[in-house]
Amino acid sequence: MVGPAVKRETVAHLRAVMGLSERRACCIVAVDRTTVRYVAKRQADATLREKLRELANARRRFGYRRLFVLLRQEGERSGKNRIYRLYRGEGLTVRKRRARRRAVGTRATILAEAKPNARWVSGLRA
Repeated sequence: MVGPAVKRETVAHLRAVMGLSERRACCIVAVDRTTVRYVAKRQADATLREKLRELANARRRFGYRRLFVLLRQEGERSGKNRIYRLYRGEGLTVRKRRARRRAVGTRATILAEAKPNARWVSGLRA
């Protein structure tokens, strides 16, 4: 499987080197002419990436969903899938909390010494 970008380059190559028409070159490569003429209109991600990084550093416990809400409140119109793609692309993740330290070893019950007139404490109080 070859992507549309490679097919565009192939058509451009055929037209430049062999002097073919666009129609004939597209027919040889088996690509639609509208695909060849397509020009991407994607917005620049640089400012959005910077804003996302800034918010993520300010609020380290926020994931991409909550950052998406904050960006929406600031007027950003991008969808959450795009925010997720940029979030992952920047290598951002929610910081993991450190685990609580556990006691090492097994716990042993304290044995009461059995002797005459010893007081045994029970769960019920009188």
